[in-house]
This record gives sequence, structure tokens and C-alpha cells, in this order.
Amino acid sequence: MQIQIKKFYYGDIPEEKSSAPSTPVTRDEHEWPLWEVFIRSKQGLDHKHVGSLHATDAEMAIKNARDVYTRRQEGISIWVVESKNLHASNPDDAAMLYDPAADKIYRHPSFYNLPEEVKHM
Repeated sequence: MQIQIKKFYYGDIPEEKSSAPSTPVTRDEHEWPLWEVFIRSKQGLDHKHVGSLHATDAEMAIKNARDVYTRRQEGISIWVVESKNLHASNPDDAAMLYDPAADKIYRHPSFYNLPEEVKHM
């Protein structure tokens, strides 16, 4: 009697044991979703994009992001966003999106008087 031992490595997806006949599986069904990782540094006020990783869910993505992107304790906050939920503007539409703000001069701070008590602006 021979016993076969299968080793699983970090990131492996174990095969399901089922009595049903196996159906061909496409590659997409075995891939974990891609997550974008944002880290807030100790000195910064904003989160910065630091990279991407694959994980099964948000909790796993945060743990993996902690292990991969904050090994030297440089972060104090981690955000993960599934890549499919990110939407970006088209660079070709920049003129349409940003030029209309140029003709609204009242949005510039030069049109407002600040009191003397406000010294940091």
C-alpha cells in the first residue's frame, strides 16, 4: 500500500473532493481576485498606492498587504480595494473634465478675506 502525500504551498487552492465527475475548469475560476493596496505612512496624512496582490477576500488581502508592504513597520493604516471596483477617467477626456474649472475664478482663495486669527493659511 502506497500513501501519496500532496504538499500545499502558500497561495495554493486545494482541490475539492467531490464524487461528481470533474468538469473542465477555466483558468479564471482558479485565480484569486487582484487587490490594490494603499498604505498610510507614519508621517503622512494620505494613503499612497504601494502595489497589488492576489487574495481570496479583503481580510486575507489586508494580512498579505501587511506582510508584503509593511515589513519595516512603515505604515499605520492599510486600505485594500478589489481592482475591479476601481474606475479611472480617460486621459483623452482631461480637457473636458478639468478645463471648465479655469473659468470659475471665484474658486480661487484670492477672492476671500481671511481674518487675522487664521495664520496657517
